Amino acid sequence: MEKSGKLLVVDDNEDVLFALHALLSSYLEKVKVTTDPEQIPRFINDFQPDVILLDMNFQKEVASGKEGFYWLDTILQIDRQMAVLLMTAYADTDKAVQAIKSGAIDFIPKPWEKDKLLATIHSALKLRKSQKEVALLRQQVQTINNGNSREIIGESEEMRKIYGIIGKLADTDANILLMGENGTGKDLIARTIHNHSRRAGEAFVTIDLGSIAESLFESELFGYEKGAFTDARKEKQGRIEIASGGTLFLDEIANLSAPMQAKLLTTIEKRYISRLGSVKNIPIDVRFIAATNADLYQSVEDGTFRRDLLYRMNTIEIQLPPLREREGDISLLADHFLKRYAAKYKKEIRGLSPDARKKLEDYPWPGNVRELQNVIERAVVLSSSKTLTGDDLMLTVKESRKAKDSENLNLERVEQETIEKALQRSKGNMNRAAELLGISRFALYRKINRK
Repeated sequence: MEKSGKLLVVDDNEDVLFALHALLSSYLEKVKVTTDPEQIPRFINDFQPDVILLDMNFQKEVASGKEGFYWLDTILQIDRQMAVLLMTAYADTDKAVQAIKSGAIDFIPKPWEKDKLLATIHSALKLRKSQKEVALLRQQVQTINNGNSREIIGESEEMRKIYGIIGKLADTDANILLMGENGTGKDLIARTIHNHSRRAGEAFVTIDLGSIAESLFESELFGYEKGAFTDARKEKQGRIEIASGGTLFLDEIANLSAPMQAKLLTTIEKRYISRLGSVKNIPIDVRFIAATNADLYQSVEDGTFRRDLLYRMNTIEIQLPPLREREGDISLLADHFLKRYAAKYKKEIRGLSPDARKKLEDYPWPGNVRELQNVIERAVVLSSSKTLTGDDLMLTVKESRKAKDSENLNLERVEQETIEKALQRSKGNMNRAAELLGISRFALYRKINRK
């Protein structure tokens, strides 16, 4: 047995302790012994043993084993993962079964057989080591997730329905389609679904299909081999391959070209990919979550999106509500963002005035949560008071949902209104809206994100 690990032996018989210390010191890194079980908490804290070899019978009720089970429970309350081996001269099957059910790793009868004792301790040490590694990995994953995650804020009836759906998806690998206006938090919902799934400890990979050139779709999704094209100086994994075992979030999936739609459909059905420049099939295990602000059903009717791909992606379809329809959530989100940015910019701003809250509630929020976040951040940066007022929010009366239309010669506002009309006329189809405006789809995205 490899000389590693720390062992604590607890027995009221000093001869037994002497014999075990003499035997086991040659096989373990450190061995500590004690006749007093009251010292167990101190040894766990100071010595930090990997394995505890615990006698079942001390001074009273010699043959019952009750003291052993009592101290086993005490140990596991201190450290739920501690590897405990129970030991007694009064061994029987019932005690052995009860020991394992109570949380012991194994049951050792006295007198012990040397080889069996060493093998049992060795197995307990291996188990303890693997438990520590798993705990460390979980901690690292949790740290990564906490660093990359944001909290979903919302108590409205609409958001409660979303939470209910997320809960039902926890034990499934069903593909999901998230639909909703820009700024409704589709990316946040996608990450939350991943974090509550069986794949939570694996990769969550995102690709924004609206922000990359169409010519790069294939190499980004599927990767490439060295020499596949002029600039391919070394092989590269695609996003799908990187996400294997975890989740791939395809944002703005409506922008996927027809050839890439076909290739993605094949990937979903066959569960393998091949890199550019390769004929080798690479198996993948990916959960797909897609998102769009376009009406994919209309896109199917228009012939710009494959019907079969839509039905592969929308096993579960979630429609995210716009902020204006989330009753009560506007003030809740505003308070959340105010607290965040007051801390970030070291401002002593305690809250929102009543007129500020009314102004927030009256505004239609075409940019949804993202726009609200930007409005609160800007107000915090520019404010010199301890309470944000309606004037600090820089939302004009004309922008209110109660305002009347009037002539507007502001060039930026006219452009925004024209874009909104194009999106309404195209029913959210970004390709069609870009054609109506006479600009490229990517130029349209830049203008929308600039608003």
